[in-house]
Amino acid sequence: MGNLMSQPEIRFPEFKDDWEHKELNELLSESKKKNTDLKFSKDEVLSVSGEMGIVNQIEHLGRSYAGESVHNYGVVEVGNIVYTKSPLKANPYGIIKINKGKAGIVSTLYAVYKVNSKTAYGEFLDYYFSLDANTNRYLRPLVRKGAKNDMKINNEYVLHDRIFAPIVTEQKRITYFFSVIDNKINQLKEKKALLEEYKKGMMQKIFSQEIWFKQENGKDFPDWEERRLGEIADINPKNGKLPKSFIYIDLESVVKGLLNIKERVSVENAPSRAQRILKSNDILFQMVRPYQRNNYFFDIESTDYVASTGYAQIRTKNNTSFLYQLLHTDDFVNKVVNKCTGTGYPAINSSDLSKINISFPSIPEQNKIANFLSKIDEKIKTVNEQIEETKAYKKGLLQSMFCV
Repeated sequence: MGNLMSQPEIRFPEFKDDWEHKELNELLSESKKKNTDLKFSKDEVLSVSGEMGIVNQIEHLGRSYAGESVHNYGVVEVGNIVYTKSPLKANPYGIIKINKGKAGIVSTLYAVYKVNSKTAYGEFLDYYFSLDANTNRYLRPLVRKGAKNDMKINNEYVLHDRIFAPIVTEQKRITYFFSVIDNKINQLKEKKALLEEYKKGMMQKIFSQEIWFKQENGKDFPDWEERRLGEIADINPKNGKLPKSFIYIDLESVVKGLLNIKERVSVENAPSRAQRILKSNDILFQMVRPYQRNNYFFDIESTDYVASTGYAQIRTKNNTSFLYQLLHTDDFVNKVVNKCTGTGYPAINSSDLSKINISFPSIPEQNKIANFLSKIDEKIKTVNEQIEETKAYKKGLLQSMFCV
């Protein structure tokens, strides 16, 4: 019985031949090379990340999780394909990535494969499996889950299903096209990182008063005053009754200052921690693990949002944007962390939070500082939107330029 044939929705006009439905073992073969000579040390153990691909474990996770001996670890050369036999939220059967970085080693939880250069181009396969739907669709029929959610699958058996693939020349053409888009995304990420670094440096200088703003007439503003946070802001102001239904903001709803809107909940099904009824210009300060700085400036004109008691709700008659920026400074966060209790989930209570001393300028100077830093934030937000738009554009093309 001959192979099935297909063509993608979008393709380059110079290619006309159908894509063949090939078993993955025609494109890859298992690499059984082990680190028996201990050429690679624990410092060269690799991890596989859905977002970052194959990276050095220490650089990615901050430490090595290698066992006592790494002599039986699999060697991963540059260009090898690695299958991770551990579930992720978006990939319950594991992920498949190519090693674009340095050679290294992986534990036996990973399967390593060599690319057959006559039939496949490694980065083409990497792009194919970068779509969660493709990875899950391919692995689901092959993988059996154990009692502990572990993967019951032989390394070689991973290759015993099919994907549609064109000739190598077309694979390379597709790969080059997507590498151009990836370069654009990386340039935007670098631009965002530079803006964030610039803002961090400026905040350090502004809040340490190494540099300062002047009034419109050129005169200096009044000296900054030492105040307790509770003196210039209401922390957890008294709230009325919860609305009949609302959008609940828990500690997972805010990531890097961005709000992930979740479904509405009814007051009958509301978690007991849902107590902070929000008003526009409230600040949510994360009291659990505050060093993560997942605070949120609530500027939405609505009373339909209620936050968890894992946040302090801060309301001020001063410039809210200025206070929001101040709450992110190293000096303030360090003071908060020093008052935290607990080890696994260090947290500060609202009483201790209100007693933290801060240096506070006059409202006109607050306005100038807030406007300056907000303009940088707007630039960062714009670049971030460009990154997300380019990622969405890439994903749409991936879905259209590969046969499934």
